[in-house]
Order: sequence, then C-alpha cells, then structure tokens
Amino acid sequence: MHEFTDVTYEIDNGLAWITINRPERYNSFRAQTVDELVKAFKQAWASSEVGAICLTGAGEKAFCAGGDQKQRAETGDYGPSDSGLFEVDALHRVIRDVPKPVIAAVNGFAIGGGHVLHVLCDLTIAADTAVFGQNGPRVGSFDAGFGSAYLARVLGEKRAREVWFLCRRYSAAQAENWGLVNKVVAPAELHSEVRAWADEILALSPTTLKVLKQSFNTDTEHFASVGSLAYSYLKTFGESDEAKEGVNAFNEKRKPDFSPYRGA
Repeated sequence: MHEFTDVTYEIDNGLAWITINRPERYNSFRAQTVDELVKAFKQAWASSEVGAICLTGAGEKAFCAGGDQKQRAETGDYGPSDSGLFEVDALHRVIRDVPKPVIAAVNGFAIGGGHVLHVLCDLTIAADTAVFGQNGPRVGSFDAGFGSAYLARVLGEKRAREVWFLCRRYSAAQAENWGLVNKVVAPAELHSEVRAWADEILALSPTTLKVLKQSFNTDTEHFASVGSLAYSYLKTFGESDEAKEGVNAFNEKRKPDFSPYRGA
C-alpha cells in the first residue's frame, strides 16, 4: 500500500476512488501528483477487490486544472519525480490500459491537462456546475496525441479544433450535448450517480469488460506514438521565450503577448 500526499485512494464495495487532493491549487498536478496517480491506478489494477475505478478531485471547485503553473513558474518544471521525468504520458497510458472501466466524476473545472484526463476516462459523469476547456495555447503548452487527436474522435474534428484553437470554457450541459459527457447531475448527486453506474459495471463479467476496453482502444492506439513525438518537443519548447511568456502571463494574471512569435 502506497502512502500518498497529493492523492487519496479508497476502495468502497468494488469501486476504487482515486481523488486528486490539492484543492488549494484547483487540483492541478505537479510531477509528484502524477507519480501518485500512476501508482494509485496500478494499485487498483492489481487489486482483486476492485472492478471499477473513479477519478475525481477534492473539494467543489475543480476536478483538475491541469499542470501546476505556479510550480512551473517557481522551478521551471513540475518539480521532482520518482524517475526524474514528468510522467504524464505514463498516466495517460495507465488510464487507457487498466483493464477496468474508469469513470471521471467531474465536480468542477476540468481544464487543460485535467480536461485531457477526463477525456481519456471511459465514462464521464459531471456536476451541472462543471466547466470544461483547454488552456495549453494560453500558457505555452500543448497535448498532442491523446490530448488532441483522440479528442477529435470523441467530438469530431471541427469541435476538437475549436476547443484547442479558441480555449473557450464550456458548461456541463454543452459538454453533454456534444457527447463529451455521459450524464450531468446536481453536485449533491454526483457521488451517488457514480456509485450507481459502478454497481451496474460490477454486475458484469470482468473479463469481457477487459477485452471490450482493449478492443475500443485498438483503433486509437497509434496516437500514443504521436504523443511521444510531441512530448519530445514539449520539453524544448517549454524552455523557449514564447512558452515562458505564457507561464509568466498566467501567474501575473495578464493576457500573454505572443505576437513576436508569429513568424515562420
């Protein structure tokens, strides 16, 4: 059993609750958070007590606001990790690869990298106060591969490009209308709704669910290699003046000025 600081892990009648526990930072993730999330998902994977998994965020304001930009401004990266690497691609992989259905319970903001996490989950149930959207181009970051190409499979090309190219915010009702969310409920009903869906899942054959999930994943598996290429460039880009302008503007609460970087 792992000891966590940024994440809580609980098993309740076959359902593993994995909660990002950084509400003071809108449940944004630093490298340590990502490490702990990977470990929690693997713990649920290995447990014979678990047949379904829920990923959510602590508090009422946020599911996850993506990478911790304050941490990035303070240290130039997302802080120390077990491996020395920022393992967000490993987190994406384990959400897809864990052979048990994963439900995202979106209780507030699902923005940037947090938006990608809910998209990668098999199902999404949202509070009617939830807010969805991308943020990468605002802060000098991006998520190619699963974060963009897979989103286009979920939403369609035009909608996915809108999400990334405009960085707008979308309500839970709009997300449900687009097919980005399976169901919207009142905030007070979110926990019980996840419980009800999990109980339906737990009544089914775990082996057939495992094979079905692997079958669904097969069609989009090539996005993993696209994502690897993107991550290779992201570290270099993150050290550029253009990317730093995005981070600095975010932390200074002003609009970034990317106009000097529009040339080829």
